[in-house]
Amino acid sequence: MGKLSKKDVEHVAKLANLPLKENEIEKFSKQLSKIVGYVDELNEVDTSKIEPTHQTTGLQSVVRKDKVEIEDCLNQKEALSGSEKVHNGYFVVPAILEGKRRGGKK
Repeated sequence: MGKLSKKDVEHVAKLANLPLKENEIEKFSKQLSKIVGYVDELNEVDTSKIEPTHQTTGLQSVVRKDKVEIEDCLNQKEALSGSEKVHNGYFVVPAILEGKRRGGKK
């Protein structure tokens, strides 16, 4: 492909919302040109006899079915039993965000 132009680099920077200074444009022009050159080299490799693949481990399915073990679960009373502060069946913890609360109060 060759060297990327200043206009090419400015376009990529605009798409990425990156404000660049003039010296950065020159620097990135060289770097991006090298990267595009590497991709061009990869495009020269003959892959016509290579079957596309989405994974290489040979595994058919790595996802197990969800299975709830009721005997391993805590009920609400057990889950809340170690907490000092509980309200209406929920843990009470210190607020970590500031702002308006329900009802418009601060």
